[in-house]
Amino acid sequence: MMFESPAFAQATNGGTAAGSTVSSLVSFAPLILVFIIFYVLMIRPQQKRMKEHQAMLGSVKPRDIAVTTGGLIGKVTKVDENEIELEIAKDVRVRVVKSMLSDLRPHGAKAAND
Repeated sequence: MMFESPAFAQATNGGTAAGSTVSSLVSFAPLILVFIIFYVLMIRPQQKRMKEHQAMLGSVKPRDIAVTTGGLIGKVTKVDENEIELEIAKDVRVRVVKSMLSDLRPHGAKAAND
């Protein structure tokens, strides 16, 4: 034979609607606090870095020195909408997807091939 016990709702002792609202807000307060901390420490800085990276990609122009995420350093010779052409050595040019740039230095900096 199975042992089954019926589940009954517990009666509140004179609880008011305002008291239950306050207690539910208090129970959600740690969750809200964790979300705020998560937003401030992780989401917001990542959005800021993304905006800076997009601005950097929009400002690429020929003769700039570009560093790719793969570690290639070269002089930008041609800029398209989605790609750039890097000269990594004398007469050696490679095409790189623009979003793979990690750093951009002004054209006054020294390139690896100079």
